[in-house]
Amino acid sequence: MTLTVCVGSSGSGKTTFLNDVHKQHKFIYIRQYHSMRPYIKVSAIPNFDETQLPFWSTYVKEGTDKRIPVGGTMAGKFTAGLSGGQRKLLLFELIYQRTLEQEGVLIVLDEPFCGVTDDFVPFIVSRLKVMKNNHNLLLVTNDHVKVLTDMADNVITVSAVDRSHVTVNKMDFVDRTMAINAMSGGKHFLHKTNEEDLKFFFDVEVKGSEDVMGVVWFTLFCAGLFLLTFWDSEPGNGTEALILVAQQIIAYFCINPYLLSLVDWRNYMKEESEALVHNSSQLNLQLKTTICFVLMIGITLIGYGLVNAVVPGFEDVKFLYTMFLDTSSMILPMICLALFSNMALQEVEIFGSLPFLLMLFLSTSFSPGAGVEGVKELRYLFVRYYFWCIVPDVQDDMEGCPDQSVDIWVYMFLSGIMFLVLFVFVKTIIDLKKKSDRKKKLEIATDMNDTEEYHVLKRELFGDIVDTVHDP
Repeated sequence: MTLTVCVGSSGSGKTTFLNDVHKQHKFIYIRQYHSMRPYIKVSAIPNFDETQLPFWSTYVKEGTDKRIPVGGTMAGKFTAGLSGGQRKLLLFELIYQRTLEQEGVLIVLDEPFCGVTDDFVPFIVSRLKVMKNNHNLLLVTNDHVKVLTDMADNVITVSAVDRSHVTVNKMDFVDRTMAINAMSGGKHFLHKTNEEDLKFFFDVEVKGSEDVMGVVWFTLFCAGLFLLTFWDSEPGNGTEALILVAQQIIAYFCINPYLLSLVDWRNYMKEESEALVHNSSQLNLQLKTTICFVLMIGITLIGYGLVNAVVPGFEDVKFLYTMFLDTSSMILPMICLALFSNMALQEVEIFGSLPFLLMLFLSTSFSPGAGVEGVKELRYLFVRYYFWCIVPDVQDDMEGCPDQSVDIWVYMFLSGIMFLVLFVFVKTIIDLKKKSDRKKKLEIATDMNDTEEYHVLKRELFGDIVDTVHDP
C-alpha cells in the first residue's frame, strides 16, 4: 500500500484536488475543518476505545471522561468540549480503529496536523505507518511537510499557475484529470449497522437531546397561554375559526425552530459518515425524520385536546384527522428540504415556508368567496380549505365545498401529501440527472484509463500490484 502526499502553495488547489477525487470515489475523508455534532459525548461513540487518545488520561484524572462532549458550534449554539486539535485527533483515531480489520480502503486526510501541537505529531505519524500497511493514504499538508514527504511513497505537486496539470514524483506535466482518476479507487468500507448504532442515535438525539426537550417545553408553555387566553370561549360568530387558526399557527411555530436546526444537522451528519462516526447517514436521516413525525403527532394531539378544552363541538375524530393533515402539509416540506436536499439554511427557510404562506394567500380560508377567478380555484390544493368546510358557522361561507361523505376526506389526504409528492418527484428527476452525469464521466474516465499514459501513471503511483490494491 502507498502513502501519497499532495503539496503546493496556498491557493494552488490541494483541497480541491482531494474533493475532486472524493466526487469520483466516496472514500474515508477527514476534512481540514471537519464537522461533528458538538453535543455527542465522546464516551458514547459506539465501537470506539477513547482511552487510546493521547490526551484522554487528563479527562480520566479530572473525572470528566464519561461526560466530556465533542464540543464546537452547531446551529448557532456553542458547546464547550474538546479543542479543535483534540477533535482532529479524535476523528483520526476513530478511522484508525474502524479500519484495522479491513484492507484496501482509500483514506484521505486534509491537513492532519492542522490545529495539533507538535507533541502529538509522533502519535499521528505512528498511526499513519500502521494504516499504510493495509490501506492507501492520500494527504494534504502545509504543516510538517518534511515529516510526511520523508515517509511518503508519492508526492503530487499542484500549481496555482497551471491548474490543468500536476507533477507526480518526477513525472512533470501530468494531466490533472488523469491523476484524479488514478487516485480514485480502492475498496469500499464495509459498514455493519448493529444495535449499538441504534442505541447511540437514541441516546444522542432523543434521550439526551436538548432540542427535543426545547420543543416539549415550548409547546407546553404555548399550551398554557392558549388555555389562559381562550378558556370558556362561547361558540358561534366565527369563534371556532379564530380558535383553530390560533392553534394551527401555534403548532407550526412550536416545531419550526427544531426544523430549522435540521440543516446544520444534515451537513454534520454527512461529514460524520465520511469519518466513520456512524455506519449509515441514510439510516440516521430516516430516524431523524421519525423524530420529527413523533413531535408533529404529539403537538397535533395536544392541539386537539386544547381546542376541545376551550370550545365544544370538535370532539369528533374527523377534526383530529384534519388538524394533523393541515399541520403536516405545512411541515413536511420543511423536513424534506432540510434533511434530504443540499439547500442552504436560507433557501430551506424560504422554500420550506412557502406552503404556509401560500395557504394564507390562496386557501380562501381567510377570505371565503373572495379572490380573482382562476386564482381562487387554487384553494382546492390546501387542507385548510377543506378544514374550513367542516367547521361549524364557517362551512356555509366557503365556496364549492365537496361532499363530506367521502370526497372531502380523500381530497384532504391528497392535498396533505401534495408537497411531499412534488418533492419526491423533483428529487427523483435530479437524482436521475446526476446518475446520468456520473455515467458520462465514468465513460470518459474509462476511455482515459485505457491509454498507455494512464497505466504508466498507475505503476508510478502504486507499482506492479496496482490491480490488487485498486478495485474499479
